[in-house]
Amino acid sequence: MSGAGGIIITARADGAAGGIPVDTPRLPAREAAESELSKPMYHENDPNFFQRALNEFWDWVAGIFDAAAGAAPGGPAGLIVLVVLLIGLGTALWWRLGTPERIPRSADALFDSDGPRSAAQHRSAAETHAAALRWTEAVQERMRAIVRSLEERALLEPRPGRTADEAAAAAGHVLPEHAPRLRAAARSFDDVTYGGRTADQTAYLALRTLDLELDEAKPLLPGTSRGATG
Repeated sequence: MSGAGGIIITARADGAAGGIPVDTPRLPAREAAESELSKPMYHENDPNFFQRALNEFWDWVAGIFDAAAGAAPGGPAGLIVLVVLLIGLGTALWWRLGTPERIPRSADALFDSDGPRSAAQHRSAAETHAAALRWTEAVQERMRAIVRSLEERALLEPRPGRTADEAAAAAGHVLPEHAPRLRAAARSFDDVTYGGRTADQTAYLALRTLDLELDEAKPLLPGTSRGATG
């Protein structure tokens, strides 16, 4: 029989003829067992920290899935059907609408991203679009021709990321007599490029005339008054 609050451990002393019951308190016995089980030899096959974290993550995912399955009509089967329907809907929308296109607004806002072209090349492209009555593209190319021509004449410093408005403002400082029309040209470019508007022949001819006049215009040099530019 064990004593109160303890357990009986039978021990046999060396040379003794019979076993002597030993009453060991429960707390020391538990501590002894924990000490024994804490030895490395019992934990050689335990999962490492990464494995434990991964197991906890998958348990969390499984918990979310179980909760969603419980809330979905039809249980797990209903949840699977719902996921399939959502994937099918997303695929149909992607096929119908296509990949959203970014509207360039800085480095490619004024010039194309397929490499720099000369003013003559932009003018040629503008005339080709105009001949085909593609007035929107013609206006865009003519504005690019204007800015590129000013850069080639060193009236504007080539600067990646410049917008049509910025180019018009900078050009207006060296060609002040044409500043209002340069701003109007930049607005036309922005309207058809970003505003969703469609250009017409009148808008294109206005930019074409401006381009030809700017090609002959004399810049206002630093320290020169406007009255001395004629």
